[in-house]
Amino acid sequence: MKFAYTILYVENVTETIEFYEKAFGFSRKFITPEMDYGELLTGETSIAFASMELGNSNFRDGFEKTSPSKKPPGIELAFTTENIETDFQHALDSGATEFEPLTEKPWGQKVGYLRDINGFLIEICTPIAQN
Repeated sequence: MKFAYTILYVENVTETIEFYEKAFGFSRKFITPEMDYGELLTGETSIAFASMELGNSNFRDGFEKTSPSKKPPGIELAFTTENIETDFQHALDSGATEFEPLTEKPWGQKVGYLRDINGFLIEICTPIAQN
């Protein structure tokens, strides 16, 4: 078995992909002609986005919609960078909102938390030092 991708259900797939391209520098893998599903090139595991309508068609009992006006769900996407201050600020300048400011953890890693345009949590962090 192999972890292939994470799918986030969003109001607007194209707008979300454009945000991730601008805020984090990822490249678009594709968007369906119906614009209800798309993926980003993010490394071995892709981040994918699907429309709320597509999600509703997949799940008989529906699902809890994420919203920037509500508390975020207990899941996050984490992106590592060597340029954390610059990349964190760039994401803010590109439309992300700060959830928790940059801080240094006891083990030496710097982390900060943002929310994307849909309300999902994004962790920006430095790589954990190898001992």
